[in-house]
Amino acid sequence: MTVLYVVVGLAVLIGLWVVVTNNSFIKSRNKVDEAWSGIDVQLKRRHDLVPNLVETVKGYAAHESATLAAVTQARSAAMSAGSGPDRAAAEELLGSALQGVRVVAEQYPELRAAQSYQQLMAELSELEDQIQAARRIFNANVNAYNTRIQLFPNSLVAGNKFTPRELFQLDSPAERAVPAVAF
Repeated sequence: MTVLYVVVGLAVLIGLWVVVTNNSFIKSRNKVDEAWSGIDVQLKRRHDLVPNLVETVKGYAAHESATLAAVTQARSAAMSAGSGPDRAAAEELLGSALQGVRVVAEQYPELRAAQSYQQLMAELSELEDQIQAARRIFNANVNAYNTRIQLFPNSLVAGNKFTPRELFQLDSPAERAVPAVAF
């Protein structure tokens, strides 16, 4: 009879452990989804800011249409991109296109001096900082989630139901390059 109680007690403990572990996976996955929505909000704000920036630059640099068209096209691609690596690539392309706008502005002192341009660039810079902060939070949550589901014995409970998530990374060599400083 004692053996039966031990087996039943052990089964109850294992069952409790499975439930608690499964619930922790769900909680971690929800934190990842919540962190992604934070990135999504910041990216949407950037997408909304881009047309204003393009129109402001258009007024001063009308013959820079190729750069402005690239920004508009990159914005459209970023807005229509799904999630995961496709979204990261599209956002990276938009970031590169926006760098082109900054380069164009360097050639037009009157554009750089325009208050509307300065305000838009300040907003864009603030948004880029917020995107980076949201990305760090998302990647930390993804890392915690992936670690939790991959550790043994948690991986036994995770099985195929909980799959690892992708980090939101920049793969552009230009983003990783050390800036050149010349005097």
